[in-house]
Amino acid sequence: MSRLIQRYQDAAHFLGKADGALSLTARLLFAAILMVYFWASGLTKLGDGILGLFSPSLGAYAQIFPRAMEAAGYDASQLGFYHWAVVTAGTWAEFILPALIAVGLATRLAALGMIGFIIVQSLTDIIGHGLSAEPEAIGAWFDRAPDSLILDQRALWIFVLLVLVLKGAGPLSLDRLAARRLASA
Repeated sequence: MSRLIQRYQDAAHFLGKADGALSLTARLLFAAILMVYFWASGLTKLGDGILGLFSPSLGAYAQIFPRAMEAAGYDASQLGFYHWAVVTAGTWAEFILPALIAVGLATRLAALGMIGFIIVQSLTDIIGHGLSAEPEAIGAWFDRAPDSLILDQRALWIFVLLVLVLKGAGPLSLDRLAARRLASA
């Protein structure tokens, strides 16, 4: 029995050294599952042409500020600078933060930013888009349904990002390359 316990402890010790693999896997899973989701969402918010980066689409305002847009008769020109700044920053975040995570640059900060983004996105869905009236969409933890849009899915998204906040980008990242360059300088 003691040999079995010792083998278990040896295996646990070996796996405890796998932080780099955990970080790399978290980044790869984020890129494979969520990066394209966020980029596709960001594309729906861009205005026309190259200046669309600075002139969000009407849909962008409706997605991020649904109640304000309804009150303004879906006329974005009725909204102020604050609304434009939030919509523009949110749109850019959907492109920049996932890209930073994918290449492993400023990973902890980018992952923390994505966690904040997902929390705001979830609150906008629940409050702004009225999902609070649809409990099955919000879901409940410790139930038999693992696929609610808000609590279940987004908790897993945040967990993957939390791994990156706590463990960093891992060995195959621009963060690690930058750290090596700074150490040798």
